[in-house]
Amino acid sequence: MREIQITANDAGRRLDRFLRKYLPGASLSEIYRIIRKDAKVDAKRRSESYILNEGDILTLYLSDEVFEKLSRGKGAFGTGAVKKASRAKRTFRIVYEDDQILIASKPFGLLTHGDSHEKKDHLANQVKDYLIAAGAYDPRNEKVFVPAPVNRLDRNTTGMVLFGKTASSMRELARMIREDDIRKFYLTVACGAIREEQHLSGSLVKDETMNKVKILDEGGKDIETIVRPLEVFSFGNGLKATLCEIELVTGRSHQIRAHLASIGHPLAGDSKYADRGAAAVNRYMRERFGLSTQLLHACRIEFSGAAPEYAVLGYLKGKAFEAPVPARFNEIISGLRSR
Repeated sequence: MREIQITANDAGRRLDRFLRKYLPGASLSEIYRIIRKDAKVDAKRRSESYILNEGDILTLYLSDEVFEKLSRGKGAFGTGAVKKASRAKRTFRIVYEDDQILIASKPFGLLTHGDSHEKKDHLANQVKDYLIAAGAYDPRNEKVFVPAPVNRLDRNTTGMVLFGKTASSMRELARMIREDDIRKFYLTVACGAIREEQHLSGSLVKDETMNKVKILDEGGKDIETIVRPLEVFSFGNGLKATLCEIELVTGRSHQIRAHLASIGHPLAGDSKYADRGAAAVNRYMRERFGLSTQLLHACRIEFSGAAPEYAVLGYLKGKAFEAPVPARFNEIISGLRSR
């Protein structure tokens, strides 16, 4: 038998979803069987949709052998023991941190989450290790909660990633993003000359096999992108490129890269979405600066949500945060200006 006291970070979860994380070795059918026959909350049977409250006592009537089998899995702390592992070297910068959130500036080449090729050294793990070392997160006192990012940047995109340090702050950050209460701004260099601000809209469709998206008039997910040209560069033999501020009104995978490419201005260095017209610019950028990927930096966020609507993070209304432009980005801009 196991007795589990529900903490503030575990409260608000459905019983079945809590158990899926707490017993990662259990199949979905086993989870439902446990709820029907081997689980009680405050000494009462509950349905799988029961919402756990802080202070609830969840009792699992499982033998030690069965519990040990079902609690095995990635990130399972059900036995109360934390597996010791070497920590990845911290490479991110902290833009802002308080008791509820952390805003990290992700460097070039680092994944936001792990994948099948890199399961250890990614931003989510680096931030988690930092919070453990700082005493802001103790996995031994949590049942299923892990601080995690609520937005994602591609490996070769730098800049701001938001982390919730508590379950309630993660939920509110996710809601802010979903309801467009966080404005997101990027800096990039686009091929060709863009002279005027452009408000772009369209429909985005993803090709999973190619890991690439297309912009259509309809039939996919609605997207909106605002392009504000800051400076036009002339270089090489009549080549041009534009430093732009991009406001990402909607946040879809590859949205900026595909949307600018759809109007004939792919990002400099971005071979995935480049057209023939960008070949000369990309060749110059590669030969002159060694640039072989998109130059894209998530530079600023602004919290615009109505404070009363957010019980935990309402204090962020009206605040803005900026991530310094990486040195390599500045070097390329300076090089283009000097031509």
